[in-house]
This record gives sequence, C-alpha cells and structure tokens, in this order.
Amino acid sequence: MNELSPIERAAVAFAQASPMLARTEAWAAINSGTRNLPGLATIADLLADAFSVLPGHLALIEPDPVETVLADGQTRAIEHGRHLHLAVRPDAPVQLLFTGHMDTVFPADHPFQSGRWLDNGHLNAPGAADMKGGLALLLAALEAVEASPVAAHLGYEVLINSDEETGSLSSAALIEGAARGKLAALTYEPALPDGTLAGARGGTGNFSLVVHGKSAHAGRNPEEGRNALVAAADLALRLAAVREPMLAVNPARIDGGGPNNVVPDLAILRVNFRPRDADAIARAQAALDAAAQEVATSHDVHIHVHGSFNRPPKPLDAGAEKLFGLVKRAGADLGIPVSWKATGGVCDGNNIAACGVPVVDTMGVRGGLIHSPEEYLIPESLPERAALSTVTILRLAEKGLS
Repeated sequence: MNELSPIERAAVAFAQASPMLARTEAWAAINSGTRNLPGLATIADLLADAFSVLPGHLALIEPDPVETVLADGQTRAIEHGRHLHLAVRPDAPVQLLFTGHMDTVFPADHPFQSGRWLDNGHLNAPGAADMKGGLALLLAALEAVEASPVAAHLGYEVLINSDEETGSLSSAALIEGAARGKLAALTYEPALPDGTLAGARGGTGNFSLVVHGKSAHAGRNPEEGRNALVAAADLALRLAAVREPMLAVNPARIDGGGPNNVVPDLAILRVNFRPRDADAIARAQAALDAAAQEVATSHDVHIHVHGSFNRPPKPLDAGAEKLFGLVKRAGADLGIPVSWKATGGVCDGNNIAACGVPVVDTMGVRGGLIHSPEEYLIPESLPERAALSTVTILRLAEKGLS
C-alpha cells in the first residue's frame, strides 16, 4: 500500500475494522426472497438501522405498482417490499450513487435457509455473496469515508431495492431518479471468485404472450376449435429460431391446456430475450411482433403481448472505461489485482448505465455459485473489497474521473 495517501491509509484501516462478517451472517440468516414480504420488511428495518449511522435523510420507500400475467391469462398486481433510500449532502460538489439489493432468489419455503462454514473456510449461506456481504462492505466503506476529512466534499445517494432479482420493476423509476446528475455509480453485486469484475453486459426482456383460442370437443367437432396450446408452441418455435450473435431468445415455459378431450382455448408462452446492444433490442421487438402476427393469422387466434425490455445493454463506453481504470489503479495501490470481462448477466448496473452514468456493478464480495444452495462467500474478501471501495470513493471525491 505504498501509493496510498495518509488519508486513504487511515480510511482503509477504519473500514477493515468494521464488523462486516457478523453483519453478513446476521442478514443472511433472514429469508428475504423477493416475494417474502415479511422477510423483506424485517431485513429492510435492520438495514435502515445499520445505515442510519450515516448522515443525511434515510427513508423506506413504497414500491411502484407492478402487474404480472397469471396462469389463467389474467393480469394481477403483485406486491413488493419497500426500498431503502439514503441521501447525503445533496448540495456537495461531487455526487455519487451506491446501489444494492436486499432480496434473494430463495423463497420462504426454500430448503436453503441457514448458513454453514465449509471446510475450505468459505461461508455457505443464502444471499451471503449475492449480496448481503456486499451491503456490509458498502456500509463499512461509507463509514470510513464519513470519518475522513474528504467527506464534506462528497454527496451521495444509497439505494437498496427489494426486487432486483425479479427485474427491479417496482424500483426502476427510483433508480433512474437516483442516478440523475451523478458523476459515477458503484453497485455491490459479487465479483467472481478470483475477483474479476463484470464489464460490458447484455440486456434482457421478459414477456408473457397470452394466446386466446376457442374450445371445442376433441372428438366430436375439433375443427371448430382453435388450439391455443398449438399456437403457443408454434410461437415458441418461431422465436427459438431467431438466432444471431447479438441476440439470444429463450422460450422458457408454456402454461395452459386442460382435459385431453377439450381443445384448449388458452395458453401463455413465457419468453426471455438477451440483446447485447440497442440495435438487437429493435430486432428482437420486430421478431416478436412479426411472430405474434403470423401465428395469430395462421392459427386464427388472438395474442396479447405483456412485458418489456426492462434492462438495456450496458456497453463499456468512455466514461465506464475511466471508472474501471480508476478502480484498477486503486486496486494496484492496495495490492489487489483488478480485471474485468463481458458477461451475459444483468443487474441494476444496466439501468444506471442507461441513464448515462458510468458504473462498476460488481464491487461486492468475492464468491460463487450464486442463485443455488451452494452459494458461498470468501470471507477474506470483505476487508479486501471494503478497502477497494474506500479508496475508489475517496479518489472520486477528490479527483473525479480524471
């Protein structure tokens, strides 16, 4: 750490003394699956208590309304947990954004509910890497920055949402508002086990295609029916045939059908698109529109398209390259190798980048096997990554992206 300033050295020591591991274990012990509203309420209150040590205005924000398509083809509003928002020194000359999420992919009835220590010293616990460990080290870094003389020059917002794992549909507007006017953003998704960061990311879009046909007796008058299940299958095959390097299409599920002796009059196709750039979104939308029209005509059915491209692709533009370079230099001065590579995964970093704000979205812990019962956190990465965030934030506050 020969290249660190005295202020940076003191701040790193402050951050690394934070009880990050204890906080991570306590937070991971609370089930906060996206649909587990009581669990989300509990973790939101605990996070609010923890982050209240920071100055500024902290609030738990009600989620925006979101609708989903049920298996019967009807749309229904689905509830989400509240989102934590903290605003500190909004009039300071340098403004940053820090984001994370409190939800996990593990519902209240999932068997993966508690943590255990593995023989290799890793912590296997739900959400330990994705991303309660990241939230713990973010808080440690911000506490350290607040204890430094640089703090008065820095303003920031912290946004911890409750629905990142399902697309941030109830918090998208909150993310966009928080990103407005920010110099840069850091998001606390986990890095890879070796510390590699996510660079460019593709985008995503999720759709439910509701097919309405006409029921009839399968033996007496099938020709008078219009088989919605067959039409949905045809639609799935047409979309699956859309193959190109910059776009992946995954028909994932068909809901519908009934008794064997009835021509089904309803089916819902669920499909995911993964565009790698903005032009691919336009081509994906065109392919979707064309397939829906062609199937509706050829099968004499009605098709309602529900969904959106909710996370735009995140390219590595000039601003992002400057921010990654700053993180890499901070890592070098700390003796932490920093590299990055493109990934097909998506996160709130996509939404932030779409607002024109440079973002590094894997500033969290090192860990792996996320979204599975084998998820693990490498505990020594807590002080390591807290140091990396602390130095990065201090340098952004003092020198910007120059």
